[in-house]
Order: sequence, then structure tokens, then C-alpha cells
Amino acid sequence: MANEAKKDFNAMMNDSKDMPKLQKLTDEKSIKKYGGDKMYFAPPIDYDNVMRLVPFGRLLTVGDIRAYFARQNGADFTDPITAGIFVSIVAWASFQRADNKTPYWRTLKAGGELNPKYPGGVEAQKEMLEREGHTILQKGRTNIRYYVKDYEEKLWEL
Repeated sequence: MANEAKKDFNAMMNDSKDMPKLQKLTDEKSIKKYGGDKMYFAPPIDYDNVMRLVPFGRLLTVGDIRAYFARQNGADFTDPITAGIFVSIVAWASFQRADNKTPYWRTLKAGGELNPKYPGGVEAQKEMLEREGHTILQKGRTNIRYYVKDYEEKLWEL
């Protein structure tokens, strides 16, 4: 995200944007890609509510959250674009608050990857995860990415 210091992420997080909603897809390519035609859109605050549940030392992925929302709402899948955006909004909203923090650093991208769009980038997320006992691995030479080692063993079920 750009210009984070000038944005009120808590206001953005609390703006439902006419969500939740279910949308029926008609595009065959998308239906095939996502495995169904019922797409769910969760409001940003729902991501915050779920991310707050993850206990110390445990982890969650954005995909886990999306699957949970789809199950809870009779959908085939949850929109991946808004999910990524809303998880980042939750992280920045928490970062802007003096208290009542959401442990956003416990929510990973697919495959256990750290999220460079979180406040402070992967360096800050890495530090917070290591404080909770996780080991972070660096992969790649030019396109360096960071992952939680054996993250599957630390996943928290919704």
C-alpha cells in the first residue's frame, strides 16, 4: 500500500462496503479456476475478528480464512482479491492503534510465506514470529522470500 501514514485504516476496516455478500459467477474460466460459481465477499472487520482469535505461537493463512468464510456462508470460495487487501488493512489498522492490537503477524500468505505488505515489511513480521518461537527461512537469491519453517505444524484451526 502507498501513503500508509496518511490513511485511516481503522475507518477503512470498519467500512463494510456493502458486504457481506454472495455473488454468482457466470464466467466459465473463473468457475473452473475457483471450483464453483458462488463467491463470497466478507467485510474487512470479519477478517479482523478472525485474525484476533489466533493464539500466541499459532498461525493461520489467508487461504484458511477464505475457506472458513466460504464454509460459514454456503459459498464455493471467498474472493481472493479482497481477502488480500482486507488482511493488509487489518494489519495497518492494528499498527495505527495504541492498544487493542490484532496479532496480524500470525496470519501468513500461502505456503507459510511472510507478508511484505504488513507494517514494517517481512523484517517486522519475522521479528514478531521469532519472539513466538517460530523459525523463519529465507528462500531465493534475487527474489528473496521468507517462510515459517514447518508452519503446517503450527496452524490453528478455525
